[in-house]
This record gives sequence, C-alpha cells and structure tokens, in this order.
Amino acid sequence: MNTKLKCLLLDDELPGLTYLKMLCEQIPEVEIVKTFNNPEKLLAEIPNLDFDLLITDIEMPGIDGLHLASLLQDKMVVFCTAYKDYAADAFTIDAVDYITKPVKLERLQKTILKAFERYNSATNVKRFIQLNTDKGKSLLYFNQILYIKTALVDSRDKTVLLTDGSLLNLKNINFDTLLKELPEAHFCRVNKKEIVAVKAIKFFNHNEIVLHYVDGNEKNSTLLLSETYRADFLRKIKI
Repeated sequence: MNTKLKCLLLDDELPGLTYLKMLCEQIPEVEIVKTFNNPEKLLAEIPNLDFDLLITDIEMPGIDGLHLASLLQDKMVVFCTAYKDYAADAFTIDAVDYITKPVKLERLQKTILKAFERYNSATNVKRFIQLNTDKGKSLLYFNQILYIKTALVDSRDKTVLLTDGSLLNLKNINFDTLLKELPEAHFCRVNKKEIVAVKAIKFFNHNEIVLHYVDGNEKNSTLLLSETYRADFLRKIKI
C-alpha cells in the first residue's frame, strides 16, 4: 500500500496555486509531483508524469478543468473551485471530491483520505481500464483480452482481439502505456507490434506462439516471438 499520493496541482491564478501547494505540503500523505498554472502545458506533459491524483480549478482559459479531467485515463481528480455550479458535472465524471474555495486544511485532509481509500480499493480490485476507441470511451476488462496489435490503418492505434472474437480499435495509444496499465503477470509483449495475454497461449517455441484462438481460416492464430522480447516472455511463463 502506498504511503503517499503523487499529486499534480493546477490553478491558473498563481496566488490560489501557491496557497493550495502550501496546504498540500502540510499533509504527510501528499507528494507534490508538479504544479501548473496553465492547463494546456499540463496536458502536454501528462505522458511523462507519474501521478495518482490531479487537484484542479475548473474555470480556466483554454481548457477548463472538466474537459481536462475527461481526457485523463484512469487518474483520480479533485476539483477545487470558487463556484458551486459545476458540482453535478464533476461527479458525472466520477471526481473524488468537489471543494469550494477558500479551501481549509481540514477539508482538504478529508478529501485526500477519500482519494487514498479509492486508490487502495482500485489497486486491490482493478479489473479494467478506460480507453478511447473509435466508437468512444470504453471499459476494457483484462480478462477479455487475447492480444493487442498495431492497427493496420494507423500505427498510432491498436487493435484488441477479445475473447468473444470481436475486435476493438484503441485510439492513439502506445504499447508502453498499455503495458503500464495491464497486469504485469498476465500480459507480455512478444514483438514490436503485439502484446499477448498469457492465458491465450496454447503452444510456443523459440520463434513463435500459437494461440487457442481459431481465426476465420479455421487455424490457430500465430504470433512471432522476437529475440528482443524472448527473455521477458520466458520469465512471464516461468520457464
């Protein structure tokens, strides 16, 4: 169990941002990763930031806090604003909490406790991730995945083969991001273009992997096992 929540702070008004940072520094369970006074700069840096929780204002120039929160994948959000009008919208996107300014330390401490409870609950029972697809946002359950491959039309996208034989097209996501979200013990990258679920494997040898899944030609699907990823693959299946 984590002892600290890694937090990003966002407020376009510097006095408000400074005050929020000062409060967070008084809460031992909070580790401030970075502060921002521009939502677009935060969004640009998201792929390179390791954090659990975003505490953000709502009314800001450019991207408002609600829109920003909707763009985050599987991250907790707390809204901290001077306005009460957005509370319903905030909880529609499953915010941890909604705090109205001026913020008091005791109120923020209660919010961090709620975030911690959600974080630990999600860590213990997490069974899916929320991802953008060509049909909108989707909940992708780990136990439904057989393999993930680079999409044919656009290499920035990924195609998922599900246990029911259907395909799901994930938009603009890379393999490194996917591997961070998938349970490490159950998924393995086998070449530059494919990730496989360990449970989907029927046979394998030094160079290829045969799946239980039978394709449209009534043959078991086969994946290439490249030298680059062979050692990790063998470790995953405990050979």
